[in-house]
Amino acid sequence: MSQTTTNTATAQLQLNAGTIHHSLSDVVKTEDWSDFEFTPIRESTVSRAMTRRYFQDMDKFAVSDVVIIGAGSSGLSAAYVIAKNRPDLKIAIIESNVAPGGGAWLGGQLFSAMIMRKPAHLFLNDLGIQYEDEGDYVVVKHAALFTSTVLSKVLEFPNVKLFNATAVEDLVTRPAGPNGEVSAAGVVTNWTLVAMAHDLQSCMDPNVIELSGYKDDGTRDESKKHGVILSTTGHDGPFGAFTAKRIVTIDSKKNLGGMKGLDMNRAEAAVVKESGAYDGVNSVYFAGMESATLHGLNRMGPTFGAMAVSGIKAAEEILKHFAE
Repeated sequence: MSQTTTNTATAQLQLNAGTIHHSLSDVVKTEDWSDFEFTPIRESTVSRAMTRRYFQDMDKFAVSDVVIIGAGSSGLSAAYVIAKNRPDLKIAIIESNVAPGGGAWLGGQLFSAMIMRKPAHLFLNDLGIQYEDEGDYVVVKHAALFTSTVLSKVLEFPNVKLFNATAVEDLVTRPAGPNGEVSAAGVVTNWTLVAMAHDLQSCMDPNVIELSGYKDDGTRDESKKHGVILSTTGHDGPFGAFTAKRIVTIDSKKNLGGMKGLDMNRAEAAVVKESGAYDGVNSVYFAGMESATLHGLNRMGPTFGAMAVSGIKAAEEILKHFAE
């Protein structure tokens, strides 16, 4: 390497070092940041700021038009479509984990890339997520890119509230006809840590989120559209397939199908087609792998197109319900 080249490279490095700029460049005036300070605050101010807003949200969403159980890829995809099309609907998302996103932070076997078969790439286009086009399928460089993007877009909608670290323990139900018909009227909630510790205490009663469409005395208000529950809690697990397992005890005509073995080609289309309204209990919808557990479908393994598209299909049905 010539001396001229070396001098040029050194000069470029010095130039680059001298042009570092970030959001705090105009605040910090010393090289060692010795002049940096935060604005002063009381600890109680922080507590009140959090508490006030959370309980305002609990009050606002105590009656919701749409309750989505599970903030994985299906639930978040559905929430995005519903909120984007109907900013007037109140949408509460209940997630048992502290971190939303379900299993969509990684691909298969803890690998990074997320595979989606076409035409699921059209949803990625809608979200503005880049991918590698491999012909029949696309690859997002890291599953977390998909999950963080759809999550951030959902949370930006003013009509959406995510209650994470919150478990759904049961369904609120109402009679819906003369022959034993049942309609879901809300969800029974509790802090997840409380739900996990019921065997350790004598009584830890829950809370509820009620669906819209009822009068103050609890009777049906026929002048208002009935709210809905969309359950996307995944395949069977500690909190997985919750609504599927509960609903077969409410609907005596239905048995839990149980998820079948892995078959990508059969599974993905089947999950999408079986997602949507549940016939046995009014106002309940399913999407994602919970549909596979409910209806006895194959699992698809580490390909995520059906997760997003089943949420979109269920969202479309819900939007049609509110448009009728």
